[in-house]
Amino acid sequence: MSNDNAAWDRYQYLKSEIRRHDTLYYAFDQPEISDEAYDLLYHQLVKIEQDHPEWITKDSPTQRVSGSALEKFSPLPHLTPMLSLENVFNWEEMQNYLDRIQKQLGSNALPAFIGEPKLDGLSIELIYVNGILAGASTRGDGLIGEDVTQNIRTIKSIPLTVQESANRNHITLPASFRVRGEVIMLKRDFSQLNRERDKNKEPLFANPRNAAAGSLRQLDSRITAQRPLSAYFYFMVNYEPLAFDTQESILRTLSLLGFPVNPLIRLLHSPTELASYYQTMQEYREACPYEMDGIVLKINDTHHWQTLGNTSKAPRWAIAWKFKANVATTLLRSISIQVGRTGILTPIAELDPVNIGGVRVSRASLHNEDEIMKKDIRIGDTVFIQRAGDVIPYINGVDKTKRLSTSESFHFPAVCPVCHTKTVRLPDEAFVRCINSNCPARIEESLRHFASKQAMDIEGLGEKIIHKLFLQNKLQTIADIFRLTAAQLLSLEGFQQQSTDNLLRSIEKSKHNDLWRVLHGLGIEGVGEVTSKSLAKYFGSMQAIQEAKRDELLSVPNIGDKTAQSLIDYFENPVNQALLRDLADIGINLFLNNTLSQDFRPMSGLQIVITGTLSCFSRDEATEIIEKLGGRVSSSVSSMTSFVLAGENPGSKYTKAKNLGIPIITENEWLKRYQIK
Repeated sequence: MSNDNAAWDRYQYLKSEIRRHDTLYYAFDQPEISDEAYDLLYHQLVKIEQDHPEWITKDSPTQRVSGSALEKFSPLPHLTPMLSLENVFNWEEMQNYLDRIQKQLGSNALPAFIGEPKLDGLSIELIYVNGILAGASTRGDGLIGEDVTQNIRTIKSIPLTVQESANRNHITLPASFRVRGEVIMLKRDFSQLNRERDKNKEPLFANPRNAAAGSLRQLDSRITAQRPLSAYFYFMVNYEPLAFDTQESILRTLSLLGFPVNPLIRLLHSPTELASYYQTMQEYREACPYEMDGIVLKINDTHHWQTLGNTSKAPRWAIAWKFKANVATTLLRSISIQVGRTGILTPIAELDPVNIGGVRVSRASLHNEDEIMKKDIRIGDTVFIQRAGDVIPYINGVDKTKRLSTSESFHFPAVCPVCHTKTVRLPDEAFVRCINSNCPARIEESLRHFASKQAMDIEGLGEKIIHKLFLQNKLQTIADIFRLTAAQLLSLEGFQQQSTDNLLRSIEKSKHNDLWRVLHGLGIEGVGEVTSKSLAKYFGSMQAIQEAKRDELLSVPNIGDKTAQSLIDYFENPVNQALLRDLADIGINLFLNNTLSQDFRPMSGLQIVITGTLSCFSRDEATEIIEKLGGRVSSSVSSMTSFVLAGENPGSKYTKAKNLGIPIITENEWLKRYQIK
């Protein structure tokens, strides 16, 4: 045997052995060898790759950190939506959910559930092609996430390849499949990271979830590699030819393939077991090495998933049962006022910092004047702070046994604290308002809202940059955003040529956004994202919305009397009319789907299911083509399916489509029908 052949065999052995030890150590916490022995194997691998760089592949353990820093994250679509979960907060709500499930299933017996800890981390989806990690994305908006592949590769508990594990356990893998899970940071690792950041005079992370999210979203994967991230997995997508009748079998397969599966997951058969599991997990919460804020319950039988289906936001076959909120007491030092873009004055409690379930809280919303009076909250009080759903901090009440004689009642200001215009409170509202449309606070908040991800999604134009530009009088209206110059941006502290060019490109790109984003960005009271989309779809142009009569507005879904009047008032205002003319002159798209109208989209509105192996494209490539042509790919056949695209060796979806009378077309028919080359 030649030296090269021997080196090659040794190289393959080392890769396989190191990957096996990585899985044992990071996924199962069952190391077989010492750290020194592991280091020796790793160094041998590095030496061979130095001698034979042409042998290096993406699945090599040495390639977890590679490449240069990214300029930004690219979008990465999900094959099926990453939905949220509905929440319940007590046994009564849980019992109502169980009753509803039984009724929908038409059964007197409650199905078995899989119970798992609800991790307070960052949801991710991994893409494997031919058994090798090929992509990874965050949840994003549920339909499209951010491509964080480089960063995911640095997490050692995530396998770079699963083919060896599949072969060892006699599992036949599909050509490509996706797994979903949660990236977390252990409490001890979070504390250590913050100690190091404090030592280096860097800002501290608020909690482990923020630390995990911030680490995973680093543009430089070398920084992510230095952060101690972990992960657990619980779901597979696009898993033909694997057949899963239960969630339990999905978890078992994930574990056999080397994915970390939470050891606290349990199979639960009755309401008593559900309640007991919830109680056990809540009692274990503080001792748990990672943050969890409840339990997730999923019906074990996957056939029930198809029967129950999903709402637009969540599956009906799963529910999150949240733990009782964390509560702490602290001192209310003062109450400040924030002025929003619609002029609403929001009172903010300024608190002595307190830790609630791993989160440092120093401020909390007091909502409105009535809330303060109802709870008799006074400056100087010791108050109970609670996080609703472990997210939003608010004052739950006052410990009046500790009230001091020096405590002061709070009175809403008679004038706006920013522009000093007299405030008003309308008879039918709970809010005090600044009615000055030229109030600096309102203008700045409007600019922030317009540029936000939920509206125009102008990447790089964040809160701090807007504040600097606003103070320098470079931004006074939203139209000014599109007049920003390189010279103006370069004059800002910290702005370099590359960041300037990136922001200007992002601003230019936003000109072509769909109509609903512009409409939502205008910040018309009562017109949020859903309403903006309804208006854009119904009228088709800003001009048509502007000219619409009350009756026409009321005929649009999600529009009531109050919102209709809000729209009429906005468009009758001469200042707003001038702004819209300005936006049109600048070249902002004010029409429905302008960015899509130039594309050929013959599959618009169609829902397609793919089954079997395609000869011309991979499953991911076919999905991308369908989405570009306006269609949507679903993972399961239902009455909503437009047709099934069938390749070679189609699976159970083919049979189900045939039984339901759903059209089935071959790959060649699909290519010809939609002129795909």
